[in-house]
Amino acid sequence: MEKNQSKAYLFAFLSVFLWSTVASAFKLSLHYLNATQLLFYASSVSLVLLFCVISYQKKWLLFKHYSIKIYWHLSLLGVINPFTYYLVLFHAYELLPAQEVQPINYTWALMLSYLSVMILKHQISLYDILAGFICYFGVFVISTHGELLSFSFTDLNGIGLALFSTVLWSLYWIYTTKLNVDPLIGLFVNFLVGVPCIVGYMFIQNIAFTGDVYGMLGAFYVGLFEMGITFILWLQAMRYSTNTAKIANLIFLSPFLSLLFIAYFLKEEILPSTFIGLILIIAGLLVQQKERFRR
Repeated sequence: MEKNQSKAYLFAFLSVFLWSTVASAFKLSLHYLNATQLLFYASSVSLVLLFCVISYQKKWLLFKHYSIKIYWHLSLLGVINPFTYYLVLFHAYELLPAQEVQPINYTWALMLSYLSVMILKHQISLYDILAGFICYFGVFVISTHGELLSFSFTDLNGIGLALFSTVLWSLYWIYTTKLNVDPLIGLFVNFLVGVPCIVGYMFIQNIAFTGDVYGMLGAFYVGLFEMGITFILWLQAMRYSTNTAKIANLIFLSPFLSLLFIAYFLKEEILPSTFIGLILIIAGLLVQQKERFRR
């Protein structure tokens, strides 16, 4: 594919914009569906979308190039994403305001580094440790609404789930990057396994498959943009870009845009502590990025 930085920026900005809307979409949809119902409908939409994209790009012949072992690993990863990761994340959104879950979930990049030390035997640096202190202090500021000495949290279970989602997402990406598989093929297999897992879970928990029409529309939006099209747009941005670092840094715009959407669509009053905590989280991630660039 011919490099074109203008096209790369276009696809990247579209991705950032769409990703910025999904926290609001999660919360709005959860007014009409429970977390498991939202996960089922959104994942099903994404699975159909991925099927259509693979068909359009004529990638079905690629499936024969991968071994049974690769498909086994992709299947196991499908239990993490979409099944476990989004189930945990949506439950966090059920328990907490969107303005708390969204910034906390953004610390997954830092968790990725820490888990890479344990799993991939990467070396940890002072920058990584400093970034951790800054990021998780930002989480503490957000979770206590700035009342640092009170240790009064909105919902400890919700905070725990939001933090656990970062572990799950990091594990998914660590093991995904170890597999030399076309990203669309890999994601399709993940969802092909994940959706039946969700269905089985719904039967075990006796959760109804029917839902409110507004919730269904929200799930369609989530499946289309959080789990599907935006991922494809981001891949296009990276392929067109002459410098992927320029594109990757645009993702830092997403959480701030997301707060604007949360304030407008959800009518949540964005607390000063949320904004300060988010700045701390981004600052920590930038410290971490600086160390990576130095290396």
